[in-house]
Amino acid sequence: MVSWMRLDPNPLEMKEHLFTSELWLPPPPAEIFPFFADAKNLGTVTPPWLHFEILTPGHIEMRVGTLIDYRIRIHGIPVRWQTKITVWEPPYRFVDEQIKGPYRRWIHEHRFEKSGEGTLCSDRVRYSILGGWIIQQIFVQRDVRQIFAFRETKLTEIFNPGHLQPGAR
Repeated sequence: MVSWMRLDPNPLEMKEHLFTSELWLPPPPAEIFPFFADAKNLGTVTPPWLHFEILTPGHIEMRVGTLIDYRIRIHGIPVRWQTKITVWEPPYRFVDEQIKGPYRRWIHEHRFEKSGEGTLCSDRVRYSILGGWIIQQIFVQRDVRQIFAFRETKLTEIFNPGHLQPGAR
């Protein structure tokens, strides 16, 4: 399930957008969270068209305060991105926030809640962009939707391979 909302508490301030998605997976949170706790797995769930590369050398220990540097390509333009882990609550929740990168603001909350015999994986991304509503409508909204659709497919392949939707891969 995916949803969009525009948060405009003050029309004179930068516009904030909200993207949410949910995916149910069969393993419990204690089995899914370690995949996300390894920063190197981010490349697995990022679409190849972003040319994602982690620049932070060596093993990355995830905890509050961890900084991770990346390089991606957005519509062919190379962009450096740095995020900071601001909340770390294994195996149920963590938050990464952009420190430097393509957005004016990017706050991504990941939740892993026990649901029946499995886990409801929820993403809540609050972001603001440069360029206003035209850039949001033409590029950013579509890109974010495609990135999370790719991610959902990959996570399903990894944690629930027998339940891929026809045509998904």
